[in-house]
Amino acid sequence: MKEKKFSLLLFFSVLAVSIFGLIMIYSASYIWAEYKFHDSLKFVKNQGLFFIIGVVLMIFISRIDFRIYQKHANKILGLCILLLVLVLIPGIGTVRNGSRSWFGIGSFGIQPSEFTKLGLIIFTSKYLCKNEKDMKNIKKGVLPILGLTLSIFGLIMLQPDFGTGTIIVMTIIGILFVGGVNFKFFFKIGIVGAIGIIGLIAVAPYRLARILSFLDPWKDPLGSGFQIIQSLYAIGPGGLFGLGFGNSIQKHFYLPEPQTDFIFSIISEEFGFLGVLIVTSLFLCIIINGFRIAHESSDLFGKYLAFGIVFQLSFQAILNLCVVVGLIPVTGVTLPFLSYGGSSLLITLCSMGVVLNISRSKS
Repeated sequence: MKEKKFSLLLFFSVLAVSIFGLIMIYSASYIWAEYKFHDSLKFVKNQGLFFIIGVVLMIFISRIDFRIYQKHANKILGLCILLLVLVLIPGIGTVRNGSRSWFGIGSFGIQPSEFTKLGLIIFTSKYLCKNEKDMKNIKKGVLPILGLTLSIFGLIMLQPDFGTGTIIVMTIIGILFVGGVNFKFFFKIGIVGAIGIIGLIAVAPYRLARILSFLDPWKDPLGSGFQIIQSLYAIGPGGLFGLGFGNSIQKHFYLPEPQTDFIFSIISEEFGFLGVLIVTSLFLCIIINGFRIAHESSDLFGKYLAFGIVFQLSFQAILNLCVVVGLIPVTGVTLPFLSYGGSSLLITLCSMGVVLNISRSKS
């Protein structure tokens, strides 16, 4: 297998969207950061540190043969599961925004579920390669990996973090689909999943409130419908060119913590349709190039691995954008590369490093 230079288009697209994310985190957060921490650069400095570390790791990982992950897939996933268990223990894991999903390290937070996203993709890619002939047999081939995925989903729901759990489950289903699993099986799984979601909503009233606020946010404009209403107020006035960098109105304590889940609303408000076009173009460039790398890889493990990473990125981005424009209920899912969150940015950049290495060895 001949080694090539990695995909420069993918690399520079990732770099561009991440740098734009840093700029927008500053714009979206400096008022809140000044008010809460007396330091307008608080959030952008934290994110900037993870960005520098992440880019260095991305370049370093792009030089590491991706096949090494296949050899150590069990250990990687085992460590991820151990961290998911440890984070649930009071005194070890810390609670933020109602979820015990963080390890607090000073003013920083590490979210183990972010690392589990990649760990499970690596394990599933290895599993499909090892059990390729059994994937037509639902009981022997599909149920074991699906059972493991749902067990991990259960650990994440104990935090609870429904958004991340959903992304993980849908990613594995996506990989299984390209792995040759019968389409009828996914239809049956969809019915079971719908029943499960209804059950999860029934046991957690706040989820029902989010559903109701999605259907009619004006029914509770100062409560469950507040975020989506303020998000739409941000997107609406953007027009073609926006209000200008730094001129967002909604970040003035209207849209809660706009540097996280709803940063795309601030981008729309300050840069208008032009900003939306630039961001979506960069994402499309990353996604299309990523899927092309997966398609052209002559190594089956590399093919599944690249597909899983890019599919997860795509699904998470689409999920976030659908929330921001009010197409689906609020899920608490961040926008990759752009939203504030060190763990998310770090693991996403590392994942891109893996895809870049696969691009070196494509046929």
